[in-house]
Amino acid sequence: MDNQRTLLVAALAFIAVLIWQAWQKDYVLPQQIANAEGQVKQQADVPNTVSADNTLPSTLGINESDGSNQPNGGVIRVVTDVYELEIDTQGGSIVELYLSDYPEKKGEEEKVQLLDNQAAKTFVVESGLVSQSGDSPNHHALWHTPEYDYVMTGEALRVPLTWTNDEGITITKTYVFSKGSYKVDVETKIENNSANSWSAREYLQIKRNDYTDKNANSMLYTYTGGVLYTDEDKYQKIDFDDMEDEDLNREATGGWAAMIQHYFGVAWVPEKENQYNYYTKSLKGGLYVIGAYSPVKLVETGQVETIHSVLFAGPKLQDQLSATAPGLELMVDYGKLTIIAEPIFWLLRFFYDFVGNWGVAIIMVTLTIKALFFKLSEKSYKSMAHMKLVQPRIASLKERFGDDKQALNKAMMELYKTEKINPLGGCLPILIQIPVFIALYWTLLESVELRQAPFALWIDNISAADPYFVLPVIYGITMFFQQRLNPAPVDPMQKKMMQMLPIMFTGFFAFFPAGLVLYWIVNNLLTIAQQSYIMKRIESGKEK
Repeated sequence: MDNQRTLLVAALAFIAVLIWQAWQKDYVLPQQIANAEGQVKQQADVPNTVSADNTLPSTLGINESDGSNQPNGGVIRVVTDVYELEIDTQGGSIVELYLSDYPEKKGEEEKVQLLDNQAAKTFVVESGLVSQSGDSPNHHALWHTPEYDYVMTGEALRVPLTWTNDEGITITKTYVFSKGSYKVDVETKIENNSANSWSAREYLQIKRNDYTDKNANSMLYTYTGGVLYTDEDKYQKIDFDDMEDEDLNREATGGWAAMIQHYFGVAWVPEKENQYNYYTKSLKGGLYVIGAYSPVKLVETGQVETIHSVLFAGPKLQDQLSATAPGLELMVDYGKLTIIAEPIFWLLRFFYDFVGNWGVAIIMVTLTIKALFFKLSEKSYKSMAHMKLVQPRIASLKERFGDDKQALNKAMMELYKTEKINPLGGCLPILIQIPVFIALYWTLLESVELRQAPFALWIDNISAADPYFVLPVIYGITMFFQQRLNPAPVDPMQKKMMQMLPIMFTGFFAFFPAGLVLYWIVNNLLTIAQQSYIMKRIESGKEK
């Protein structure tokens, strides 16, 4: 009975979370987007004055034509083996970016657009320099380019943008794209050919609004927002509400700042050997900014200085993330159970490399986890089997004592003692396994490697729901038979609710990714096999 209550409470809590998440995506987020679209899009201010104490400088509006001697900007189009993107010379920012290898929907030609400068879906990366003199190559200034179309033909592609002023300061910002990589090196070269020294701060920032993908599964919650990583504080989420509550101002050497969403993310990684101030801002029009700015960099007359930073923009592939910067693989948001989820993903990828099918890899991981917990599960199932054998006697006690619950509980405790049954014996092993099951859930949900991956037969996308609802129905059937092996609740109301659970979960799982449902089906089948075997041995007297 205690096992059934534990399962019932867990199931109801799970359902409540799903309902809340669906309500947030269906009603709250669309209203926020509608409000944002009705306001005027604002440009982010950047640090514009140099303070001696290295705290966050004051912010001033920057003239759109700073450093410009041209009437209008243009768009630079860049094509690599993984990107199709546009750089606006008015600011030198990447304002559009498509991921060539990731279709928006399975089987369609439309690619995922990660960066966009449209008001309804603002997501851009910006960078520049801010000088105390006020004449600065920031993300409002007009940059020059020798060409407006670049296509990768070799191992790397360099796209230079140049800004100059009348005093003899020349800034060249070069985006360096590498074949097969979502890491973009950004080189900012400062040439001082003026008669005086020149100083400026570098800043790197990401700006977006809180739009949500209309095609996203409203039954599944994934984090969208800011992320900050430093060696001292490690990984920290800074959601849009946090940015509205207060501006972040944190000093650190190394680290990175990012905006992430389901499967994809964008991060700026400053020079790791230099100290940067990380900041956030909440702007009018529903826009949010996270970024970093450097200390003052002084360039003497006749000198040349180069600043190196890294931009990552693309799918959250763990091997590329970990190779780009320390801790960047944490952009794959496994939540509090990352320490368990990371080994599970390693095992999942190990099996995929062996069999070449993510669906089969899920089955093999399920078998492995079940084997690891075999002895622990065995204790739980033995306890359930003994509880089921004494259920008729418990029902008899209930009839004898009627509404006298105190006498009934005393008689039940004596029965458990006589039969050497621990009523909590079946709960503890299950509770110990719960963190592993939750970690596996997040592993399957968050890993972009599984996005749109085929399995077999009609399941050509394990990250989407089963189009014919076959897997959810099979899951409901396995859950029904699994319940039959457990002791039935004595309370009639609990019994009715337990009987409804297979139907309820079939309905919920109809909207879950097929890969998650596949895991639960295999897990249920293995549980039924192990529990049936133990039950038969206990009923025959071969095992106690």
